Amino acid sequence: MLLHGDDVGMMRDRAEALTRLVAGSLDDPFRVAELTRDDAGTLESEAASLPMTGGRRVVRVRDANESVREAVEAVLNSRAPALVVLEAGTLTAASRLRKAVEAAPDGAAIGCYPEEGRALEDTIRDALTAAGVGVGREALSWLAAHLGADRAATRQEVEKLALYVGKGGEVDMEAATACVGDLAGLSLDDALFAATQADVETADRALELAMAEGGTTVGVLRVALSHMQRLHRARLFVDKGMSPAEAAKAARPPVFFRRVGAFARALGLWNESALMAAMVGLADAERGCKRTGAPDQAICRNAILAIARRAAARAR
Repeated sequence: MLLHGDDVGMMRDRAEALTRLVAGSLDDPFRVAELTRDDAGTLESEAASLPMTGGRRVVRVRDANESVREAVEAVLNSRAPALVVLEAGTLTAASRLRKAVEAAPDGAAIGCYPEEGRALEDTIRDALTAAGVGVGREALSWLAAHLGADRAATRQEVEKLALYVGKGGEVDMEAATACVGDLAGLSLDDALFAATQADVETADRALELAMAEGGTTVGVLRVALSHMQRLHRARLFVDKGMSPAEAAKAARPPVFFRRVGAFARALGLWNESALMAAMVGLADAERGCKRTGAPDQAICRNAILAIARRAAARAR
């Protein structure tokens, strides 16, 4: 089983459910083995091992990526009895690891992406119902707009909300806004896509959340520069006659399918010279952050928001 995608909490939930289903628990030392991608050389032997206590083993591989593909193919071509659960990040349809698992008769790849819309509302309502708590329509819509980035984080917030209201109670807007933080999927990617589409407010809020989650200023600026470089390469396609939508689909590395529309809209706002100027600004900001005693947080924030303000000016 290959679990891949952006929602780490959903991936963990599914990996644990699979492990419990087959091994009976998460921590049986005879029936559960946990590896990292650096341990891939032992994967085939771990999958072939028979537990002393009987039953079927589960081998979990954390942070799997393309480097484990050969080891995974060796297991798929063997008669190893264990269930192997791979927990990977985002993998495109072109991923050789994903293709190998999907093509195998005893393999399956499952995407784990943040829930949104009706699916997220159902998840929130079901969790509250299980805790004996109701929820009003307005409060449910508000919760769905402010949760969903990560299933584990969403579950924690909903559990906290259920305790706050108490069994038999009902969540209203006052309880929702008083108890739940903003976890609406905002990430560094959200900040960059918002900035390049002239959404200054969302860019600022998403950047603040990304930094609060441990993003370093230099790391943020390098990701931003990579994003602008990808936009620049795609813009050159537009200048040669492609439509923004065609250029977005042709971009390399590939744009995640849910963001293709946003990428295309950004291409409509930026020309080649403006993108070059933005990239120079990010490179200058990185150098500024590396100076001893420099206010790196302010420099980084200003550099990202400068992109958003420039896009807003171009959108007028």
